[in-house]
Amino acid sequence: MSRLPGKRARPVLRGPRRSNAPGLPDEIYFSVLQRKAITPVDFADLDALAERILAFQDHYNQAATPFDWTFDRRDLRALLDRIGPTEQSPHLTTAA
Repeated sequence: MSRLPGKRARPVLRGPRRSNAPGLPDEIYFSVLQRKAITPVDFADLDALAERILAFQDHYNQAATPFDWTFDRRDLRALLDRIGPTEQSPHLTTAA
């Protein structure tokens, strides 16, 4: 990292800074990897784990399609209304 006089060096941050919100591309990939390749944990050694991960990576790169996120606040409200009355979170409002 280069520094300018009088300036602090800061890393470049990508994605949400102050939340554990899912949806970053690496979080999505590792979630899929865990569900489809690593669970159940039945590996004889680390080499077997590495082999499974690399094989999954090759398969995923050929079969993967982009995620299409279309679920928004109005869809969430409709889903919650369909499920039935529950305690409303102060974070969920009807305004879109």
